[in-house]
Amino acid sequence: MNVSVLTALGINVVTALLIAVAALWLSGFVKRYIEGLADKNENLDITLMRFAGSMARYFVLAIAVIFILARFGIETTSLAALLGAAGLAVGLALQGTLSNVAAGVLLIAFRPFKAGDVVEAAGHTGKVAAVTLFTTELTTPDNVQIIVPNGDIFAGAIKNFSHHDTRRVDFVFGVSYGTNLKDAEDIIVKCIEDDERIHADPAPFVKVGNLGDSSVDFTVRVWCDAADYWDVHFDMTRNVKEAFDAGNIDIPFPTTTMIQG
Repeated sequence: MNVSVLTALGINVVTALLIAVAALWLSGFVKRYIEGLADKNENLDITLMRFAGSMARYFVLAIAVIFILARFGIETTSLAALLGAAGLAVGLALQGTLSNVAAGVLLIAFRPFKAGDVVEAAGHTGKVAAVTLFTTELTTPDNVQIIVPNGDIFAGAIKNFSHHDTRRVDFVFGVSYGTNLKDAEDIIVKCIEDDERIHADPAPFVKVGNLGDSSVDFTVRVWCDAADYWDVHFDMTRNVKEAFDAGNIDIPFPTTTMIQG
């Protein structure tokens, strides 16, 4: 191999490296720019823009690969023919990956959730951080990142806790059989009325729902803003317990009676 050939090869290698570095920088810049449009314009959905940014990044990298191959004298038409001949094998090998890409497109198209929604999907629960070309990123309440393949999410049921503005909070409060049920009901209603986060419409539901082995159980259903769900759940549980104590309402608990013969 003569000097001129080595020189040309060296120039091509250096050029290819420069193209690769430039493509990596440009693809990251384009991705960040597109995602940033959602922050500047509230009419643009952040989930869609993040997905578009991911698509744009891979597109820039694909163009860079074509330029690099061209530097080494590989014709793009020959490359297309080669890829076409190997398409079946590649498709079989990457069918899982390709299904994730298709599922990502469908998730963006049908919009079962958006960034910021709290969802349960593919056996995981968390806040949607981003939908990319291959995966969906969730953040759990204890701040753990979960990366779930798009195909797994789209193939199963998706429960979106943030879709509606309001949610129903369900409680079961048990009292002893010796309790005056009207007094217990009045105490529960008073706790509901004192909580300004609980909506008057739909009207709260307070009824005796079950006669248990050791308790009479009240079924209680109230409505609140979705953002207040857990606060209402925890506060009502405590408030009713303290109100029962103040009103001398017995809350039964399991007991064991020992009989000696």
